[in-house]
Amino acid sequence: MTRVLLKDIRKRFGATEAIRGVDLEIDDGEFVVFVGPSGCGKSTLLRLISGLEHISEGELRIGDRIVNEVPAAKRGVAMVFQSYALYPHLTVRDNMGFGLKVRKVPAEERVQRVAEAAAILKLELLLDRYPRQLSGGQRQRVAIGRAIVGNPDVFLFDEPLSNLDAELRVHMRSEIAALHRRLATTMIYVTHDQIEAMTLADKIVVLSDGKIEQVGSPRELYDSPSNLFVAQFIGSPRMNILPAALASALSPEFRVPETAESLGVRPEHLTLTSPERAKLNGKVALAEYTGAMTLIHIELPGRTSCHVMSDERNPPEIGSCVGLTARPGTLHFFDKDGRVL
Repeated sequence: MTRVLLKDIRKRFGATEAIRGVDLEIDDGEFVVFVGPSGCGKSTLLRLISGLEHISEGELRIGDRIVNEVPAAKRGVAMVFQSYALYPHLTVRDNMGFGLKVRKVPAEERVQRVAEAAAILKLELLLDRYPRQLSGGQRQRVAIGRAIVGNPDVFLFDEPLSNLDAELRVHMRSEIAALHRRLATTMIYVTHDQIEAMTLADKIVVLSDGKIEQVGSPRELYDSPSNLFVAQFIGSPRMNILPAALASALSPEFRVPETAESLGVRPEHLTLTSPERAKLNGKVALAEYTGAMTLIHIELPGRTSCHVMSDERNPPEIGSCVGLTARPGTLHFFDKDGRVL
């Protein structure tokens, strides 16, 4: 059983506190994704777990051990970086087995481990090639294979798909998900792409300014954000944030909490109707056709705007007036500090 437990973890770089009291429990075999904007501390937190950065304060457990002072090589973790970091003069086979060779693992065992990892990642036909002869996705699979051969207790991924094009990222996401199902090993994955987080994670950790904003399953974070930051960060396109006073115009059934400052509603929960049938009207500013859906930008009174995700094959013309209503039970209310009500 390899659980990862963080207790009041802090990291300081001089006078700057990059990680500010993180408490987190990761269960054995869980796929956990750290997300957040640039500079929020997600990669720093991963490096603290890996041992590549020293913890300033707090306690880190991997399995049954406190590993604050344990060197990275002895923590039982393997890290896959954004850059493939392959040796250009070594074949795929030798790149995957290099770490085992350094650790003086017997040659026969090295061959067996590399062969097993190559079979898992479908690299058997590429073992004698050099990195220059591989595509970006193949190089990333080799980097993952190099991690697999070490039989780690925990896999750490630091934005491993950032260098790939959009189509290849989708393909590699499915491969990483399949790898987790096959190995059933604890995995911690860092990304700035919340779509990656939603599709891969058992549990998402949303970070901002060095602290955790919310932890939960993808559905929990999408349906029940705990604050304004999470509400806007999770979801693409992002949640509309409007003045709370507009709630009664969107639907008479909504009761606005007394302390509500703003309301949030997702674009797919808004419906377009004729101006005569709605209390809230706006003007179509832009319609972005995306295939199955169209994202419609609406200008509302008072210099407010919102987005509507519609499956209508013929969206309203730009400049036309439309009415807006919200589906029952889809509004989120936030106080002046951004906390959900």
